[in-house]
Amino acid sequence: MTAWQELGAGTAREARSAARWNGSAPRPGSAPPWPGSWQPLGARFRTDAEGGRGTNFALWAPNAEAVDLCLFDERGRESRHRLTEQTYQTWHGYLPGVLPGTRYGFRVHGRWDPWTGARHNPAKLLLDPYARAVDGGYTAHDATCAAVRNWPERDVADTVRDDRDSAPYVPKAVVVHDDDDWYDDQRPKTPWAETVLYELHVRGFTMRHPDVPPELRGTYAGLAHPAAIAHLTRLGVTAVELLPVHHHVSEDHLQARGLVNYWGYNTLGYFAPHAGYAATGSRGQQVGEFKRMVRALHAAGIEVILDVVYNHTAEQGVMGPALSFRGIDNAGYYRPDRSRRGYADYTGCGNTLDTRRPQVIRLITDSLRYWVAEMGVDGFRFDLAAALARGGDSVEMEHPFLAAVSQDPLLSRVKLIAEPWDVGPGGYQVGGFPPLWGEWNDHYRDTVRDFWRGARPDVRELATRLSGSSDLYQRGGRRPYASVNFVTAHDGFTLRDLVSYDRKHNGANGEDNRDGTDDNRSWNHGAEGETDDPAVRSLRVRQLRNLLTTLLLSSGVPMITAGDEMGRTQGGNNNAYCQDNGTSWLDWSLLDDPDWRSLTELTAKLVHLRRAHPVLRQRAFFSGRPAGPDGQRDLTWLTPAGREMTDADWFSPGQALAMRLSGRAMSERDPQGREVRDADFLLLLNAAAEPRHFTLPGPHVPVLDTALAGAPDAAPVTEVLLTGRSAVLLTAE
Repeated sequence: MTAWQELGAGTAREARSAARWNGSAPRPGSAPPWPGSWQPLGARFRTDAEGGRGTNFALWAPNAEAVDLCLFDERGRESRHRLTEQTYQTWHGYLPGVLPGTRYGFRVHGRWDPWTGARHNPAKLLLDPYARAVDGGYTAHDATCAAVRNWPERDVADTVRDDRDSAPYVPKAVVVHDDDDWYDDQRPKTPWAETVLYELHVRGFTMRHPDVPPELRGTYAGLAHPAAIAHLTRLGVTAVELLPVHHHVSEDHLQARGLVNYWGYNTLGYFAPHAGYAATGSRGQQVGEFKRMVRALHAAGIEVILDVVYNHTAEQGVMGPALSFRGIDNAGYYRPDRSRRGYADYTGCGNTLDTRRPQVIRLITDSLRYWVAEMGVDGFRFDLAAALARGGDSVEMEHPFLAAVSQDPLLSRVKLIAEPWDVGPGGYQVGGFPPLWGEWNDHYRDTVRDFWRGARPDVRELATRLSGSSDLYQRGGRRPYASVNFVTAHDGFTLRDLVSYDRKHNGANGEDNRDGTDDNRSWNHGAEGETDDPAVRSLRVRQLRNLLTTLLLSSGVPMITAGDEMGRTQGGNNNAYCQDNGTSWLDWSLLDDPDWRSLTELTAKLVHLRRAHPVLRQRAFFSGRPAGPDGQRDLTWLTPAGREMTDADWFSPGQALAMRLSGRAMSERDPQGREVRDADFLLLLNAAAEPRHFTLPGPHVPVLDTALAGAPDAAPVTEVLLTGRSAVLLTAE
């Protein structure tokens, strides 16, 4: 049975299982729960030795005076069950007859004292922080706020409790049966140095894919479809980095404008796959669908990296909705400001989780372990990771959270990638994270953009970025693959828009074009937006080829943004976080255009070149010393005249550079176990508008030329006339 056939069979099996559980479940009565157990946290269904079935519930709520477990039947009727047992600040109880598929939530009684951070309000139905699945959406309504909105006395507006019931407007947790196993799942375990990341959105990747069945488009099952996986394997990428798939909701201001939080950086459930990406419906079935998606990608040799948002939650500022953490223990989860009524906001999203507190570290690490051990993922990219390492007001690289991850026997073995900044003072920490961590390298992004648009007076910075950014990552025993190199990401222009627009065009977001960065380092090449001018279009296509060639031939881990390889455009929108439509979805019809099809073919060629040659994916920083008996150094920088760069050359204005890599001392085993020596490569770059003559250090064979749509002539050459704004890769004869 193929991975795809297994996915379909599993979906049908799970639907039958859910129907069996729901059909046999008695409606729980008002009998008090049994004592149950205080761990693990969350809801755990179990069958005892005598065949009895039920669910244990456990909620950490240290300052609660009482906790009600609230169950919801098929009609949405609520029954409440007081949890009378408390152990180590955890309220718990076991309810017989509560089966998988049951929806539930909590109401927490306690002090309402906003001046000290206490915001308990039993009128608000709260999501279990450890919920494995979520059902239903969040509707922006004033009743979801713990305090009365629009209170006339503004100086105390956040202190007057709102006692209206929020249950009709908030999502519910779902009891899940953990019956899926990983006995036949083979994790690819791709070494860091061999990794090529592909950042994609689960929904947007397949919403317009013609070969994915309509009912599966935009879902986990759609990403697992053979047609979707075929594109990934054709490119040769080794890992998909999924934009947030933790359950998330849309902010009130977006709902008021008829928009949604498409990217998903507004997390509510750290253990639950987002229900909106499931083809099999809700009531917990999304869990199995996600697992089968991971298994299908693994079967194709592709790892799964999750973009995770532990720095803040969907509850926003103090006048945001009380959906979970705020009502359970506001002061225990969130970092307070100096007044203690509000929040320290290092994220720009209204709140910051307080990772100085053991329970918050436990929540995050429990979530991470769950996604690795039970959902099968291979690593994480941490949004605004600097916020997770804040002690007092500063970022501390010996922070308890970082220490907890580094010593964890499971988490220390998966891929960890930091977005190494937040929006607070001292939050920019590129190059500062400890070993085990990779980092998004925005120095690389900015340097490569500036070089190819002609904004760099010399090539010093470019050489550092091409060779692995040793100035940032060589300390502390880190390797070149600590640098996650990227030219574009989900946030900002697409690659095509980077060469098509001088300015952002975000009017569709409804914020008068104020949102999104103005520091794009882009160039429209003579016309703003799309144009029929053949000269402008030709130059733009060549620049795309230059940018992808540079990215995939640099030391470090390259990250491609989904669709860049086929010329995807967002019409100049550089902040499409709320555009769940054709602006953000991949347009697969682009592959019918010869220019974009050839760009895809070039991307695949570059990825496969990288995979075939260890010299193009260095495991250690270049030393500048001889790499073999011939005395040639592992890395040599050459001028267009063919001589080695001198100090004067490095400081002279110039937009051309040659990078020679010696692979003679590097070898790998072929499939027959024979040792194969690698080749020498020479990369020529010319960002100037005029052609540039290069003298080569001996005969070389052209491998690719970005000025050509196809392959170059493979005859050996000793000189190259490099087209303006182009790159050529050659290998020693």
